[in-house]
Amino acid sequence: MPNIVHRIGMENIGPEQAYKAVATREGLASWWTEKVTGESKVGNILQFRFQTGVSDFEVLEMTPPKRIRWKCVGGPDQWLDTRVYFDIMQEDGETILLFKHCGWREKTEFMHHCSTSWASFLLGLKELLDGGQRRPFGPRYRRISRWSK
Repeated sequence: MPNIVHRIGMENIGPEQAYKAVATREGLASWWTEKVTGESKVGNILQFRFQTGVSDFEVLEMTPPKRIRWKCVGGPDQWLDTRVYFDIMQEDGETILLFKHCGWREKTEFMHHCSTSWASFLLGLKELLDGGQRRPFGPRYRRISRWSK
């Protein structure tokens, strides 16, 4: 099964700050989409809303400050049953975030679109944690491409 994988490194923050940004509703709303509901707790569903779609993830694991695991339970058909993993570590004075959106049934044009979008959002997360501006999906978001399929 194909996977989307990305790695970002941040020098000015510790693993706890990176964990908070990917583990809490407030943190996620600061870099992915402004519309996040649900409680970020194992067994609960986090709901992410975008202009043209929705994504719902069951929280499978939360191991502070090292690991978050989700399973897609609602959203685009190609996302259903995929997993999103955030692994956080410190290495050579840098906090590393390893991202994986895994378990895709096949490589498709939509997967390419999602890979680019994830990269854009993760770079926005890096910028935010390095002291820059918020760039989540919302009125200020610069769209990668129009996806309507």
